Amino acid sequence: MFGIGMTEMLVIAVIALVVLGPKRLPELARTLGRTLAEFRRSATDLRREFSDVTGETRIDPPTRLPAKSDPEPGSDAPGQPASEAPDAQAAPGEPGPGATRPGGASGG
Repeated sequence: MFGIGMTEMLVIAVIALVVLGPKRLPELARTLGRTLAEFRRSATDLRREFSDVTGETRIDPPTRLPAKSDPEPGSDAPGQPASEAPDAQAAPGEPGPGATRPGGASGG
């Protein structure tokens, strides 16, 4: 109990007997016993109340969202593989869809 052995509890009892005296020690022990019993009752009631509330309210754990895929090296668009990048679809020798044509007009 509280990491205190029997020897330590005996020493504490002897010191309490010397300090408080034989008349006040039983009265103090009785009061301490009642206080601890009331504390335990309150803790049990609180635990039971929490248990009832959580039993009534079924809270499902949050679902995890799927992880976003990292873009492959060489792709311009995030999350888009390099084989699907707009520049990869242009034929050799032709400007890609985002390239500008001579004269300032954009392709597309």
